[in-house]
Amino acid sequence: MKKLKDLFTRYRHGAAMLVFMAVYMIWFAQLEDNVKTYRLIHLAVDDHIPFCEVFIVPYLLWFVYVAGVVIYLVLKNKQEYYRSCVFLMTGMTVFLIISTLWPNGHDLRPAVLPRDNVFSDLVALLWRTDTPTNLWPSIHVYNSLGAYFAVMHCKELADRKGIRIGALLLTVSIILSTMLLKQHSVFDVVTGLIMGGVMYILVYSTEWSLAPSLRKRHAAQ
Repeated sequence: MKKLKDLFTRYRHGAAMLVFMAVYMIWFAQLEDNVKTYRLIHLAVDDHIPFCEVFIVPYLLWFVYVAGVVIYLVLKNKQEYYRSCVFLMTGMTVFLIISTLWPNGHDLRPAVLPRDNVFSDLVALLWRTDTPTNLWPSIHVYNSLGAYFAVMHCKELADRKGIRIGALLLTVSIILSTMLLKQHSVFDVVTGLIMGGVMYILVYSTEWSLAPSLRKRHAAQ
């Protein structure tokens, strides 16, 4: 019992993300259940992007990637965990507000999958559970950037060149997958990239995103 109590005390900061994600999922589920009309997002360039079902692999790896980075930071680097929380929570909150005020969606998915293989089966499964609504800006894109920035700023991974290169390749693959699977318009992706760039400047170029105790420690280094 004492060991469990000690573990909870040591890693209780991780509860912040758990609580936020519970709120996020409830809010998002309500949005999805109450979509009646929405603003169509479609750019001409979207029609020139081919469908490639193989990219379902990096698309699904996103869930493991982002969660894995956050869990690693909870265990290894509280300072970067707080930065990551600010980055991820801010972007997801902006996404929820936009989806609430301006419901949106797209019509990019093909009526029939062009090929019959295991990757197409996974795409079909995804589409049965994930509606083509409330997509702007792309959280897949934004959170992938957040995970990558966290990896690059984590001092414990500074000498892990393989991990850093792998994170970059996975991030790029995930961003491409959102368009190649017809999950997002180029507009969703570009706005996700812009929001990620702005938040990078705010979170990683300043110290305000740190908890007060960590801010003092960071300043002393």
